[in-house]
Amino acid sequence: MDLMGMMGKLKETQQKIEDTKKRLDTVLIDEQSADGLLKVTLTANRKIKSITIADSLLEDKEQLEDYLIVTLNKAIEKATDVNQTELDAVAKMDMPMIPGMDDLFK
Repeated sequence: MDLMGMMGKLKETQQKIEDTKKRLDTVLIDEQSADGLLKVTLTANRKIKSITIADSLLEDKEQLEDYLIVTLNKAIEKATDVNQTELDAVAKMDMPMIPGMDDLFK
């Protein structure tokens, strides 16, 4: 196998991964509680962009905390799925799979 060609391909793939990560900053994931009283928006890179809380939730601290935990976890899970799918697609598209290479993309 051509080592120089492979190194070039690796650099190219790393650049595509960086570009994909930047793009994922612009991909927004919306999630809300079942009753719509709490809404969160995250990027696909799992950065919180906004949280909207209905006034009625402000009266019950414990309920609000529960809502935040459940809704943020659901949003993070969705964002992680999108993130993983996108990055895996870039890595698989460009790289011949070599034993041990998977570790580079984590």
